Amino acid sequence: MRYLNDITSFRGTGQKNEKGQTLEEFLDAYDPKKYDCPSNTADIAVFRKCTRRAAKDSGGCGLQLLMIRRGNHPNIGYWALPGGFVNLKENLETAAARELMEETGVTGVPLKMHSTWGDYDRDPRWRVITTLFFTILEEDVPVKAGDDAADAAWFDVTLEETAENADSTCLALRLENAAGGIVLEAAARCSFTGSGILRSHHLTPESNHGIAGDHALLIMDVARDILAYR
Repeated sequence: MRYLNDITSFRGTGQKNEKGQTLEEFLDAYDPKKYDCPSNTADIAVFRKCTRRAAKDSGGCGLQLLMIRRGNHPNIGYWALPGGFVNLKENLETAAARELMEETGVTGVPLKMHSTWGDYDRDPRWRVITTLFFTILEEDVPVKAGDDAADAAWFDVTLEETAENADSTCLALRLENAAGGIVLEAAARCSFTGSGILRSHHLTPESNHGIAGDHALLIMDVARDILAYR
């Protein structure tokens, strides 16, 4: 069974391939399960400008981050970014908006794609590749945990970066929800390779307390970019 009904835009020059197949014949014979297919998810980092003077006085960066507490395995009970699996016939941006609404009740906010995370061992269920989206809110929005999120809450963000040398820095992340007495912490090393337009970086986790999976790395990466831009 063909994946798409309308294949007009995929005909190329209209010639047959080396096996003598037309596009229709090629697709009818194609086996999409020939290769193991990774699953795709969308995760969303929702920031808002901090309204708590106490966070600024304590060294926070003036941002708060919306987190959900996982109600199911893996990482049950740990705090994570809202997100979930992308449906087969669903665009990434649509999936991100849907998952944000289902898990936090937040709707109608602009979402921007930030990065893709795909280490093969990042999820024990299967090979899962995630696309990270983010947004920065100028005002407060109501949140309510839903779907498989056991709770949803705002955390004050503190991100410290210490340069070791020209090719490496250390990052320390602290997320605090004062009302709930919750403190989440993680640390990572950021290594740089290449130069100029090809200069890239890689985050290696060093410690993690209470943050699900590799979400501490996702948060550090996008928060670092936001703070650099500001």
